[in-house]
Amino acid sequence: MWQNLQNLYKYRVLVQSLVSRELKARYRGSILGFFWSFFNPLLLLIVYTIVFSYILPNRALETQPYGLFLFIGLLPWTWFSSSLLEASNVIMSGGNLIKKIIFPAEVLPVVSVLSNMIHFLLGTPILVLFMIIYRVPFTWCALFFPLIVFIQLILTLGFSLLISSLSVHFRDLRDILANFLTLWFFCSPVIYPLTFAIQQDDQVIARIFQRVLYINPISYIMDGYHQTLFHGSLPDWRYLMIVLACSIAIFIIGYFVFDRLRDTFAEEV
Repeated sequence: MWQNLQNLYKYRVLVQSLVSRELKARYRGSILGFFWSFFNPLLLLIVYTIVFSYILPNRALETQPYGLFLFIGLLPWTWFSSSLLEASNVIMSGGNLIKKIIFPAEVLPVVSVLSNMIHFLLGTPILVLFMIIYRVPFTWCALFFPLIVFIQLILTLGFSLLISSLSVHFRDLRDILANFLTLWFFCSPVIYPLTFAIQQDDQVIARIFQRVLYINPISYIMDGYHQTLFHGSLPDWRYLMIVLACSIAIFIIGYFVFDRLRDTFAEEV
């Protein structure tokens, strides 16, 4: 496994080429082309601003302006969820490449994660523009944004490698994953802050929700984005370092499972 993991770096030119091809294919035939990478998040932010400012106004002071707060969470979540969904089918769709003996199968989920990360990064100029419009101040804490992106990258790669390998043998995994990601979304502080307390008469349900929220590794990544960009403060370093360690562990586990199953891919696709 370690030898294959080291060899992955040797395929960096191949990864770069496939990521470029993926990005070009996504907007092939469209008039605006790559400009959709900017217009999509811009339209998304405008829609959420209108909805949560005038139709369903959010009154929590710590999340105002709410459209911007929500957008800061939605951008990285879209990267995470899209990568996992694509990873669940990436080996099957790349069957012709998998059957070539010299082709490294792990490149396919890596390309999926990196191409979605580029779309995420292309949306950040829109985020910066609206932070200026809303007069949300930039602080030195924003310098830690790349670290949070790196932690999410490791975590997303780990889950993608695990899911892409298992989905070859368990075809129902993609449908299950689509529904599970919806539940995961609402159990992550994307549309609410990490300090959110669920209002429930049943205290048992409230405690279960809080426990799920705090053991969810994505929770601290989303909170990191909100803290560094929206609130202009430092994220909780203790939990971020724990998430980093968990992300590395998930990556190793994901690659281990992928490496053990790689010889069966050509037979199944």
